[in-house]
Amino acid sequence: MRSGGQHIVATGDVEEFDCPARVREEMSRVLQSDHFHATSKRRAMLTFLIEEALAGRAEALKGYTIGLAVFGRDESFDPQSDPIVRLEARRLRHDLDSYYIADGAQNPIRISIPKGQYAPKFHNNLADVPAKEVSIEAREESVQAKRPEEVEAAAHASGTVSRLPWALAAAAILFVLAALAAAAVMHFLPAQEEQDDVLKPSVMVLPFKVSSTDPEQQILAEGIAEQIMTALSRFPDFHIFWPPSGANGASTMDPVEIGRQEGVSFLITGAVGSEGGVIRVSAKLVHSPSRRVLWSGSYDRVRSRSTLLEIEESIASDIATVAGQPYGVIKSELASTLPAGNEPSNDSFECVLRGYVYRRNFSKQLHATVQSCLERAVKRDPGYVEAWAMLGWIYLDAARFGLTADGSKELAFDRALDAASHALSLDGNNILALKALSSINHYMGNIEEGERLAKKALALNPNDPDTMAQLGWRLAVAGKFDEGISYLEKAIERTRNAPGWYYHLIAVDHLLNGQYAEMLTAAKKGVLDGSGISWCLVAIAQSKLGNKAAAHAALEKMAEMSPELGRDPASYLRSHQASDQIVTALIEGLKTAGWKDPAGN
Repeated sequence: MRSGGQHIVATGDVEEFDCPARVREEMSRVLQSDHFHATSKRRAMLTFLIEEALAGRAEALKGYTIGLAVFGRDESFDPQSDPIVRLEARRLRHDLDSYYIADGAQNPIRISIPKGQYAPKFHNNLADVPAKEVSIEAREESVQAKRPEEVEAAAHASGTVSRLPWALAAAAILFVLAALAAAAVMHFLPAQEEQDDVLKPSVMVLPFKVSSTDPEQQILAEGIAEQIMTALSRFPDFHIFWPPSGANGASTMDPVEIGRQEGVSFLITGAVGSEGGVIRVSAKLVHSPSRRVLWSGSYDRVRSRSTLLEIEESIASDIATVAGQPYGVIKSELASTLPAGNEPSNDSFECVLRGYVYRRNFSKQLHATVQSCLERAVKRDPGYVEAWAMLGWIYLDAARFGLTADGSKELAFDRALDAASHALSLDGNNILALKALSSINHYMGNIEEGERLAKKALALNPNDPDTMAQLGWRLAVAGKFDEGISYLEKAIERTRNAPGWYYHLIAVDHLLNGQYAEMLTAAKKGVLDGSGISWCLVAIAQSKLGNKAAAHAALEKMAEMSPELGRDPASYLRSHQASDQIVTALIEGLKTAGWKDPAGN
């Protein structure tokens, strides 16, 4: 024991810190960092574990004790039947690993919670760290995935780390961590195939034509085409091409011919004119191979009320949204031509496109096919960010909808987190990856982090209605209706054929405000997705309006589409992190509609 009242608070195979003041200083750094993405409960858990260890009570840190002190459980708490502490400890380990890979990499002390126990350890973060202290859980999973000769080689490599200079060792450890994160997911995938380029849809924006010699119109025509390309580039899964040299607003060349010569599938063309102080911009989206006009529209702006730049940005954003959003014109056209059947595809983009189709209505019949397709895609094209991100979403659905082959919900959540995190490690600003990770965090109980990621995605691409809907749904389901419903309504307004889930919380909001006719209208739009929750909302609205027969029929449809919702709606709603206000209102509404608890409670 050292002088000055210091005592050993952790033991291990690396140099430990035994100074409580320095440990608390490191804990403060972690908790105050924007890169430590833990819920308030997991932050409280970390504080409790560290303070108990510093007080010499590390051996008393058991699941029961933590459940009472941190998670508000009472004396009847049974850690075996209620796994909250075990699950949150696992997620806290992941939070700490992620923090020390990034923002905390150069901190003098590293806090860890070894697997299988709750007592924290405090290490010299800048000294040589044995390989077994680095992401223990990821290492164990990856070893299972490796061939014997790979395991032997990895063991040999780990024995040489301590002889590297510390800076080189740190870089090596970060590389190993990134590789292990991918390996944890790759363990579940088929054998590696030859990698090909991803065949994403190609889009070209031709210069807009001008009907006069007005220099202002010419400036607007040139600017709006460039603004559309900029806005489109924020959507994933497109190759954006500049028009060929010589093409301009005065060109008489057939746009479709340009598309065929340049090998571009989709063309956006348009014209600019003005009359009586009103600027009119017309545009159309053409499918080059078939010569079909898939969409056309026109936009009027009063010149005196807006600058040219404001007009450019506003109209370009609208056109890019119509064309590029997940349920926009281009992806809808491509989805309509997808081959029928469940044959595996060798086109990685097709696998992602099938993911979008699946996510319109979350069909259980499509889930396994899409998952298999995406697993093959990331093996074939390991750098394809959108495939990793979509795979994270698919693994999440396996967890939240009970579609896991092995029945392990917890393992499915881990797969989802690994896949989406790997996507974000490939591209930290990828919109699809941010949305997937936002959803995964939400369903794992990390509500604040899910909201933060959704807001970051929307800031990067404010023209994506699906991102608006994701954020709006996340806010509203947590009870923040004033903010969330606004986003959902904007998303619906900017989507030609919105998925049914865009309307669910709008219907709930109408229920809470006693607007039952409006609730029924929103709920009926939601049934397009065929989900049980849509029929649940229809049943409640019909009952509130006095239509008992229609309410009963909707209840039967609800039970057919979602047996889990029919058996235990409260648990189903809470699994989606619905607020107590929403759960109470829907349960009362279901009882009024004639629903009876099968268990007789």
